[in-house]
Amino acid sequence: MLSVIVCAVFAVLASPQTTAADLFIDRAAEWGLTFTYSTGQSGEFYFPEIMGGGAALFDYDGDGDLDVFLVQGHPLKPGSPVPGPAAWGRLFRNDLITPKGKNLIPRFVDVTEASGIRAAGYGMGAATGDYDNDGRPDLYLANFGSNQLWHNNGDGTFTDVTVKAGADDPRWSTGAAFADLDRDGWLDLVVLNYVDYSVENNVRCFAASTRRDYCGPSTFSPVTSRLLRNRGNGTFEDVALRSGIGRKPGPSLGLVADDLDGDGWLDLFVANDGAANFLWINQRDFTFREDGLLAGVALNTAGRPEAGMGIAAGDADGDGDDDLFLTHLTAETNTLYVNQGGGQFEDATARSGLGAASLRFTGFGTSWIDFDNDGWLDLAVFNGAVNLAGAMGEGAGLSPYAQPDLLFRNVGGGKFIEVGPEAGTAFRTPKVSRGAAFGDVDNDGDTDILVVDADTPVRLLVNETGSRNPWLGLRLVGPLGAQVEVLRKDSPALWRRAATDGSYASASDPRVLIGLGNASEITGVRVVWPDGLAESFPPPALRTYTALVRGTGKALGAPK
Repeated sequence: MLSVIVCAVFAVLASPQTTAADLFIDRAAEWGLTFTYSTGQSGEFYFPEIMGGGAALFDYDGDGDLDVFLVQGHPLKPGSPVPGPAAWGRLFRNDLITPKGKNLIPRFVDVTEASGIRAAGYGMGAATGDYDNDGRPDLYLANFGSNQLWHNNGDGTFTDVTVKAGADDPRWSTGAAFADLDRDGWLDLVVLNYVDYSVENNVRCFAASTRRDYCGPSTFSPVTSRLLRNRGNGTFEDVALRSGIGRKPGPSLGLVADDLDGDGWLDLFVANDGAANFLWINQRDFTFREDGLLAGVALNTAGRPEAGMGIAAGDADGDGDDDLFLTHLTAETNTLYVNQGGGQFEDATARSGLGAASLRFTGFGTSWIDFDNDGWLDLAVFNGAVNLAGAMGEGAGLSPYAQPDLLFRNVGGGKFIEVGPEAGTAFRTPKVSRGAAFGDVDNDGDTDILVVDADTPVRLLVNETGSRNPWLGLRLVGPLGAQVEVLRKDSPALWRRAATDGSYASASDPRVLIGLGNASEITGVRVVWPDGLAESFPPPALRTYTALVRGTGKALGAPK
């Protein structure tokens, strides 16, 4: 009887019917975003086939709307044809149009050829940031094999400066992030690496059913990640060993650069796959102390490591510091680590309501998003199995690995409830989901979601309801990683971070979007920049995006 009920529930989740109540609707094809991430699956079960890929939402042309870059895979089997331009990563320009009497509507145009980007590697992830301080976001691509740094020339084209900048890593990189770790005003670069895998050392692994299956990370040795310090002249210095980060290997998949101990300096949190997570505490001299175990974020509450993939960092409980959420493997729960202050965390998964709902799923891309703009950060999780133990579907190729996604509503008090079918058919239809990037693609004041699914068309899940509530949009002109405090009359302040990192293998909208709910009277905005400068700004206009330029507000004391 129980199996019948489970099947019935799964059938409802997989139903292709769309209702008027859908919170998110997939408009990728409608708006011209046509792309499929190819895993290159060959029947040889090469490990990278089950792990990619990601995406970036960034305004590369400076016209005020979010453009899209999507990494691409290809066959890894020896003797396969060399991938041509059609099988490279793609850049799509967003041309917002205003039909008569209607809201802005994106129209995506593939401008890869004109841009000069030649992303021919086996793509895993993307990171964005203005590494040379010329006011334009640049693009870093993490690959299975050599990586690429693409400099934004400001005329719609990009130049490959990987070798010149000293930014390559020939190992299996799964993601990266730009962050000003030494507070010198220049973005440094962290490159995550996974395991020592190659096509030549591929291992035959099997499911419990004796069917051939993908191996897990424990089959291969973990490797160290790379830390590149920005010299301020367009080049980077590899300081991984000197910093301490290059002395501790781990099968790393998720990354955020955030001030997690409240001392005003950006720390690094790394989600490791099947091994203890790393919390690298910034020692203010470009060295880092690994403090994950003492801080309570290395293991779950049972003292066990989990299969860390994606990370969401944000103030989920409204107390002014950032909490951490990690996605994990089927039969493990996703995990919520609540920040207790001073760099200490508590595993609050069980009481939050986020644990049991995730047991059946393998999570990858994730983020805190206030999808209904009520002032509380909700949570989106995108799923897809990595082995047959988590299989929920049927069919050929990767179809058995497909799983539905999850959306949770924050109801306050540290509690979350799963949003049901109203999340939308496109949100709940089983896919093999990997990277997810989050941002306001149509500039209407709510968060949309770009999802990369393995071997099926990319999804652009457009938020249909959030903009009904008042909102505040901020574009911070200064280094990534700033913290924003929005002061409201007769209501608690709201804290948000301006960053592109987190999720899985993806880069999100660097703008800060704050839902205001019923407390829409803003009395001021306070920004704490990564270099410690704190400034106050007068209340910006609502329902629009306002630029806050570092150094133009009222300074609030000396930097810490």
